[in-house]
Amino acid sequence: MASVTIRDVAKRAGVGVGTVSRVLNGSTAVSDSTRKKVLVAIEELEYSPSPIARRLSLGRTMTVGVIAPFFIRPSYVERLRGVEATLADSEYDFIIYNVETLARRNACLQDVPRQERVDGLLIMTLSPTDAEVTQFERTHLPVVLVDCAHPRVSHVMIDDVAGGYQATQHLLDLGHCRIGYVSDLLQESPFGFRPVADRYQGYRQALADAGIPFRPEYHRQGELSRREARRLAHELLTLPEPPTAIFAYSDTQAFGVLRAAQDLAVKVPEQLSVIGYDDIEISEFLHLTTIRQHLYESGARGAELLLQEIVDPPSMPQEIVLPTTLVERDTTAPPPS
Repeated sequence: MASVTIRDVAKRAGVGVGTVSRVLNGSTAVSDSTRKKVLVAIEELEYSPSPIARRLSLGRTMTVGVIAPFFIRPSYVERLRGVEATLADSEYDFIIYNVETLARRNACLQDVPRQERVDGLLIMTLSPTDAEVTQFERTHLPVVLVDCAHPRVSHVMIDDVAGGYQATQHLLDLGHCRIGYVSDLLQESPFGFRPVADRYQGYRQALADAGIPFRPEYHRQGELSRREARRLAHELLTLPEPPTAIFAYSDTQAFGVLRAAQDLAVKVPEQLSVIGYDDIEISEFLHLTTIRQHLYESGARGAELLLQEIVDPPSMPQEIVLPTTLVERDTTAPPPS
């Protein structure tokens, strides 16, 4: 049986091919009665328009680009799940551009907007420069940021200063005064991830508000991995006066801290409290107290925002700030007496 074409639909509905095309493209320049006739014909003939033809008729690629650093890390996987769920309900596909080096970051932010392969761009965590934003504006490419911000670009942010403060305050409320912090790289990071600085700021601010002096030896930073966090926690836990609690920048690093405590026969939470950040899926299994940032929702909201801006560019950038939530489990308790 020959496949049904748009001409067959037009003939069945008694209208021109152009009218059928306008109905398929959601044009308002069609009367309700005509639209109904076309939709009935489409249903009766079980017509399914060619994706390629539809893309050509719309003058769009029906594809969005997602630039994400280290996208196999659990937090990015969760954000990408949110992006995929939103786009699955639309006609859009997406391409992931993974970034693991500064050169790759620069190439993606400079080249992807010029390639005309995508109708919009979602950038995770990698804050664009003023010059890069100017380039986006020149190409008229809709861009939305997730987990980073720029005043001229719509973005979905987590309040990481509040999250860092919340984690530290939880330990303070339990009675801890010697609180260590294991973080991702700060100034040394070539990517300049904003959450790294923001969570550190929240940690410092909570200590200051509690009247507890910051102890530089209690802050250790290194690449975001379980192995490196384990090494850094070893350093903290073997200090002459070790911390009684450790706040880890991410759940992944918190798992490294827990392993270091196990290595040194330090009981958690009786002798050491540990709190992470993200609330990735395995955190519940390991009973980790953590700060939940709504990763899935941030990806979904970012994709929703981008789809809106592809259809109707806003006159002003939009900002969505998602809250964080303390999730108390079994790795935090009052300090040993």
